Amino acid sequence: MKNLPAVTHAEPRSQRSISRGYLALFATVIIWSLPSLFQFYLLRYYDVWAQNFYRYSVACIAIAPFVAFRIGRGGPRLDLRAFILCLIPAIPNVVHQISQTVALFYIGPGVYAIFTRSSVIMTALFALIFFPEERHILRQWQFQVGTLLGLLGSVGVFWFQPGANAGHVAIRGLLIAFIATICWAFYAVLVKKPSATLGSIRSFGLISLITSALLFPLTCAFGNITTPVQVSWFVNLILAISAVTCITMAHVLYYVAIQEIGVALAQTLQLLSPPGASVLSSWIFGEHLSGAQIWSAAILLFGAFLAIRVKPIATTEAAESL
Repeated sequence: MKNLPAVTHAEPRSQRSISRGYLALFATVIIWSLPSLFQFYLLRYYDVWAQNFYRYSVACIAIAPFVAFRIGRGGPRLDLRAFILCLIPAIPNVVHQISQTVALFYIGPGVYAIFTRSSVIMTALFALIFFPEERHILRQWQFQVGTLLGLLGSVGVFWFQPGANAGHVAIRGLLIAFIATICWAFYAVLVKKPSATLGSIRSFGLISLITSALLFPLTCAFGNITTPVQVSWFVNLILAISAVTCITMAHVLYYVAIQEIGVALAQTLQLLSPPGASVLSSWIFGEHLSGAQIWSAAILLFGAFLAIRVKPIATTEAAESL
């Protein structure tokens, strides 16, 4: 009888924890339906370089109070070793940010949101390369079939878009989108070590700072660094909202989700983001998927679902840092 009160109180706390995890997860699903939509809209006012520099700068400023709070409570120091650890994943992150924005010149935001889900499979493949102990995953049929379906579906989603030319423009756009997806997969794997060493908040804070610093000279050389003073306050507000929600807030919420309900379920439900992006893109920008694209999207998402069912531990840990 003495144990009954403890059980009675423990169960509601557990239920609250799970509910908190699901709320955080579905918030990230909604938020990660939006990045390509924001970037597509901002391309009307911000060039590729300036858009990414200012979005990541705002995200860096937004995460700074959380980093300061964690540092104040002790823990790993942000020294030269930490800087080098975070510099390694920051480099493919810069390439990803630039190439994904350029890809939107060739494909709509809904199509890109679907195409980029193939990064789930590529992240697993890169994890197998970097972490040999996980290579037994290659022998599992779910991973083999999922990888094949995912890659075929990703090509189909891009290739069958209405009005696309099957020439050098289409191939160039596919290549750029593919580079963006590969770089995101590299980032997802390479961020594992700094996240494990520094923690999620510290590592993301330092990576966002380094990413902004790397984008600054590129913006000065190829973009227009004075864009914020040349556009309306509303456009700058949209940029700030996209940075705080899609970069900073999404990272924090996703971390809460994986802590409460686990990475496997969190990764699986992230496959709900591309359909949401497609619906919003159709409503806002008038983007419509052809029948062949819808079938290709279904193949891609099903392939990604199969692949992440057997994803290696290294991939799971890397996903916790996104």
